[in-house]
Amino acid sequence: MEALIPVINKLQDVFNTVGADIIQLPQIAVVGTQSSGKSSVLESLVGRDLLPRGTGIVTRRPLILQLVHVDPGDRRKNEEGDVEEWGKFLHTKNKIYSDFDEIRQEIENETERVSGNNKGISDDPIHLKIFSPHVVNLTLVDLPGITKVPVGDQPKDIEIQIRDLILKHISNPNCIILAVTAANTDMATSEALKVAREVDPDGRRTLAVVTKLDLMDAGTDAMDVLMGRVIPVKLGIIGVVNRSQLDINNKKSVTDAIRDEYAFLQKKYPSLANRNGTKYLARTLNRLLMHHIRDCLPELKTRINVLAAQYQSLLSSYGEPVEDQSATLLQLITKFATEYCNTIEGTAKYIETAELCGGARICYIFHETFGRTLESVDPLGGLSTIDILTAIRNATGPRPSLFVPEVSFELLVKKQVKRLEEPSLRCVELVHEEMQRIIQHCSNYSTQELQRFPKLHEAIVEVVTSLLRKRLPITNEMVHNLVAIELAYINTKHPDFADACGVMNNNIEEQRRNRMRELPAAVPRDKGAAAGPQGEQDGTGNWRGMLKKGEETAGSGPGSPLKGVVNLLDVPVPVARKLSSREQRDCEVIERLIKSYFLIVRKNIQDSVPKAVMHFLVNHVKDSLQSELVGQLYKSGLLNDLLTESEDMAQRRKEAADMLQALQRASQVIAEIRETHLW
Repeated sequence: MEALIPVINKLQDVFNTVGADIIQLPQIAVVGTQSSGKSSVLESLVGRDLLPRGTGIVTRRPLILQLVHVDPGDRRKNEEGDVEEWGKFLHTKNKIYSDFDEIRQEIENETERVSGNNKGISDDPIHLKIFSPHVVNLTLVDLPGITKVPVGDQPKDIEIQIRDLILKHISNPNCIILAVTAANTDMATSEALKVAREVDPDGRRTLAVVTKLDLMDAGTDAMDVLMGRVIPVKLGIIGVVNRSQLDINNKKSVTDAIRDEYAFLQKKYPSLANRNGTKYLARTLNRLLMHHIRDCLPELKTRINVLAAQYQSLLSSYGEPVEDQSATLLQLITKFATEYCNTIEGTAKYIETAELCGGARICYIFHETFGRTLESVDPLGGLSTIDILTAIRNATGPRPSLFVPEVSFELLVKKQVKRLEEPSLRCVELVHEEMQRIIQHCSNYSTQELQRFPKLHEAIVEVVTSLLRKRLPITNEMVHNLVAIELAYINTKHPDFADACGVMNNNIEEQRRNRMRELPAAVPRDKGAAAGPQGEQDGTGNWRGMLKKGEETAGSGPGSPLKGVVNLLDVPVPVARKLSSREQRDCEVIERLIKSYFLIVRKNIQDSVPKAVMHFLVNHVKDSLQSELVGQLYKSGLLNDLLTESEDMAQRRKEAADMLQALQRASQVIAEIRETHLW
């Protein structure tokens, strides 16, 4: 199982090549306040001085430190000859560093290059790999120390920046948290343990390290802390002794420091000496990391496979570099036309679930929007009783009529039928808008390859839009003609209108019989016919009454020269009054006839308008779209321009290919683990 950590290091190398952190690999993050001894702990684990030193905030970028154990005989050659221990930075590629002072200087230079020299921080990590026969296999992340007060020219929110950076790393569920706290501070107020508990409340992946055991006040010790009596930590608490600043200034080696640490523990904490110290910490971390890797590998494998499938799909959507331009253009045009037609037919590969689109929306427009709008049109809307009565009188001319004139019915019903034209044209407009929306739908979901070629996409949109624009007036004219056809001939012999005509004839016959009964026996028929009902003889309902009223109003002004003279050019204005029984019957007959005929016409329009829209707009566009696109775009002079990829497409294709290759290599690495029975 020892080989699991090199496997994770190998996976880390794979993903470092593409500069991606989409996979959260198992690692150990070192958290602590400034001057808590984090750097000394790391150097003790490495066994060499390699980290920058100084006052204030020194670690200003995350340092991902991979320790790789090598056999003593495994050496590397450089300018100075064979070396036993060496380091490599990711940003310097294959350059080998055998001088650890040079490694420290490179860390400082790389930190200032990204973070500047104003003590600011950055979340862009530095990757360093140390090869040595004196280390155990570990992956550690050194994070900036927690601080409270900005110093010098540090940003005022430096505390929040560092806190967010720490949480970003330790929130990784595959990360073991190494919480470092100095022994000469109160363990109950440890900032490292506090921030660790925010993301790991159960303490399942937190290990505490107590540093500076030799600097505690005289007469005190860390026995209770190390035994877990003050703050219990599930993974344990390990105490270490760091080198003092004087030791560092005097160039005391890490090896000597570890020897002195062992002597101190044997003297001060003899019962705990074998469970504390740097060497025990290294072994513990190695063991914890191996078990953690073993537990994380199944989920890690699943995550890698899912990402590989996603990037394979993404790379496929970007397409291969164009070799045969003519074939590629024809293929894209054909695919777009097919997807456009399939969206209308409801057989598209990508079906919208959030809203209706394509043919389903056109169906909704026909049978819900348009149908309900027509049904909401009142057959007698806009017609008052006076309007109907006036139309009846106007249709009789200068002679009073005994029967309801059919001309009045025809005039009034045409006026009502005309009201069906506006919702019919609106139906055409809504379908045209949906046909336009289908273009965008196909571009976004069905034909993603078009996104590679923005000029081709624009050209296709323009051609389809132009085709729709040409068909719109033709369809509108046809719908207008459908209404005009209904207006051109009022077919009172329509089978569905027979019942209404029967009602009308019965009413006319009834009126005739009533009139004949009202005539005096001694009065001739022609005179009797001239004398209407009492309601028409009272001067308010017949033409004599209107003229009389005109006479009174035209010459009623004081001193008017027209007093007593009738102005025959004045048009009498109907006034609100109670209708006579005959007028009431006439109006009711006309209303019934208008309603009956209007419903027949509305039924015709509701059926014929969708058919006209489908024939002249939808089906015509479907049938001619392919030939229209080919005729407009499939030209040798346009190939280079239309098939020019967007500026970032080539870069995105390369990044996706690199990531897919990295994921495939990672999958192979995990497969090797199974084959070697490490997992």
